[in-house]
Parts: sequence; C-alpha cells; structure tokens
Amino acid sequence: MADDKFPGWHGTTIIGVRRGGEVVVAGDGQVSLGQTVIKGTARKVRRLTPGGREVVAGFAGSTADAFTLLERLEKKLEAMPGQLARASVELAKDWRMDKYLRNLEAMLIVTDGTDLFIITGAGDVLEPEHDVAAIGSGGNYALAAARGLMQADLGAEDVARRAMQIAADICVYTNGNLTVERIAAS
Repeated sequence: MADDKFPGWHGTTIIGVRRGGEVVVAGDGQVSLGQTVIKGTARKVRRLTPGGREVVAGFAGSTADAFTLLERLEKKLEAMPGQLARASVELAKDWRMDKYLRNLEAMLIVTDGTDLFIITGAGDVLEPEHDVAAIGSGGNYALAAARGLMQADLGAEDVARRAMQIAADICVYTNGNLTVERIAAS
C-alpha cells in the first residue's frame, strides 16, 4: 500500500492528568481518513479490570493495533497484579522485539490511579513530567494547554476537559466528543 493511494488515518487526542489523588484520562471521538471524518464518536479510552484491579487506558493510532496492545497489557497485568510499571515495561519490550508486534501503529496512555505512563512501540515507557501526558494528532496542543491549566485551581477532570477543548479548537483531527474516565489513587 503506497501512502499516495491510501492516505493515512489521523485523529485522536488522548490526555492523562494526575491531580488531587486521582488521574483522569480523556479522549476525543474523531477518526479521519485523509481529509474525511470517518467517525466522530469513537471510544478510545477504556477501563480494564485485569485480576479485579482497575486500569484506565487511552489509545491513539490504529484501532485494531491498539486493541491488540490492550489485550496484551491485560495479560501482563493478570500475570503481575498491581504492578503497572512492570507490566508496561514487559509490554514495551515485547512490542519492540516481537516481529509481528513491532509493526503495530499505536500509542497508549495507561494509569492505575497512582502511576501514569505513555507506552510506545519504540520500547519506551515514559512517566510524564508535570503530571500531564498526551498523545495523538492533537496531543501537543492538549499537552501545552493542560500544562498552562495546571497553574489554575482546577481539578484533574476540569484540566483534561478544558485542554481537550483547546486541542479540538486547534487540531482538525480532534473533536469535542469526549470519553472521560477517572480513577483514584490505589
């Protein structure tokens, strides 16, 4: 498939904000193919419950690839209950080393309410500075907005929602149809 025949999929902004004993992960609903909006109500933030423990995950990139990664993360968390950092590192190692997985095109933000990580296919498990993480087409816009909003007296959900609105106002691949999940520190 040549890129000129099939324009790339775009769309998604996911943000994670840690503040006041909780983490909020919010994601927009837009999926675009080239200059066309394919869907405006996609749900890219999910609550996982491996082994009865809650984890919230948001994904950017190919949906099928992201679901594959979420399934693998759940299996890692079932094998390592309560160890999000270790499970994330193991997923990132598999993702980078496995011949099949390394072709997956997605990124994840994951949290258990205490830890907050960005997981990439390059083998990265990044804990963001300033308690804000963002990925996707509008990720940099949402990140910049949230970093500024963290100076105000706002809760995690207000910061996430306002930052996502700013990203949606700037990025043509981001809309205002949000899925928001909160999780308290464990």
